[in-house]
Parts: sequence; structure tokens; C-alpha cells
Amino acid sequence: MKGRILFLAGTIAVLAGCGNDSDGSSATAVAADESTMRYSVSVANLTVNQPMSPLAILAHNSDFKLFEIGSMASVELEYLAEGGSNAELIALMDSNSSVGQGLSGNGLLLPGAADSVDVTLDSSYPYLSVASMLVNTNDAFVGETGINVAGLAVGEKYTMNMSVWDSGTEGNDELASTIPGPAGGGEGFNADRNDDDRVAFHSGVISQDDGLSSSALNATHRFLNPGAQLVITRIE
Repeated sequence: MKGRILFLAGTIAVLAGCGNDSDGSSATAVAADESTMRYSVSVANLTVNQPMSPLAILAHNSDFKLFEIGSMASVELEYLAEGGSNAELIALMDSNSSVGQGLSGNGLLLPGAADSVDVTLDSSYPYLSVASMLVNTNDAFVGETGINVAGLAVGEKYTMNMSVWDSGTEGNDELASTIPGPAGGGEGFNADRNDDDRVAFHSGVISQDDGLSSSALNATHRFLNPGAQLVITRIE
């Protein structure tokens, strides 16, 4: 099955861990009788020329992991990492009892821009996972999983630098036919897995400027870590 990201100007929103910190230390500040909590989840694209796919934001319990380093990526994550589709991850709220909510970002996340989504959590699903594809790659994504935000007090925020991961589901050939973003306009999701089939730290792309004549990429498509910055703020 194959997919392609459609880069429609009308859908582009002009508006990511290496490290993390919290601007407060009141880990037990949530009142015991509060049943729901509201947060703003914001992701900023820190790359030079890697648009990112619409965010996938999941609220879940401790039994769920979006991904695990060194382990096989789920098919739902493969859809996002190869083709930028967040629909399959969001649909887990209907098929996986450990996932209580799935939300989408507002559109394509351009370099230097940020996108924010508000989410309301309850005590049954106090964890957040966030992911987005770097669309000028084969299967690179930024993602964090299992962030417990229940301890944040109102007005408190949690900031995390988001690493770029390789889903391990597609070889990094950098060909135009396998890059779904504007640099290639090629195929997105493909059910065949032709890489080592484990999530790992991404080693970066190889461009024409690096001597790979078959690459659809140039030097502007390179990226360093962190690829994005995640800020979660308790607003209610």
C-alpha cells in the first residue's frame, strides 16, 4: 500500500529527546479532586529545510509506548515515518484500550515555525506521546513517548528537545521516488520493509552536495539534533 503527502498551499500552516527541563519543581501540585487537566502542546521545527508532517498527539496510560529504541516500529508509526500520515496513530484511540485520545496538528509544520494543540487529559490517561515526520527523508521522525504531565501545576511548563529517529522500516537511499516531501515528490508508505527494522537514532541524510549523485536532497536538507522542540504547558 502506498501513500503520498499532498502539499496543498491551502493546508500549509505558517505558523520537535536530547534534553528536557521543567520551569518549576511542584511535582505534586495537582489537587487531588481534579479529574481533568488541560494542556497546550507546542512543537517548533528547528530544521533548515525539512518540513514536518502534521503532529500526532496521543494521550495514553503507562501500558502504551509509541516506540522503543532498538525495537520494531509499529505499522501505525511506519505510516507516519514513511508517508507523514498521522491518521493511523490517531485511530489507535478506537482500537487500543491503552490510548484514550488521539489528536492531529493543524497542518504541515514548516522550518522555523511552530504548531500548538490543546488537549484535555484525565487521570486514566495522564501520559502524552508526540511525533512528526521529516518529509524530505525516507523514514525519519521526531518523537517522544510516555511523558507524564500529571504533576504539572497550572502555568507550569515542560520543555524537551526532540531527537530525530530512524524508524528502520525503509532504507535511506534518498531517491526522489522514495522521498514524499517537496524535494522528491515520491512514494510515502510502503508495506515492504527493507532496512534493519528497528527504531534507532538517525545518522543524517546524504545529499548531492555530499557526493551522492542519485540523492534528491541538497545540503539544506541536512539536519542536526535536536530536530524540534516540544513545550507542554498546563493551562487549566
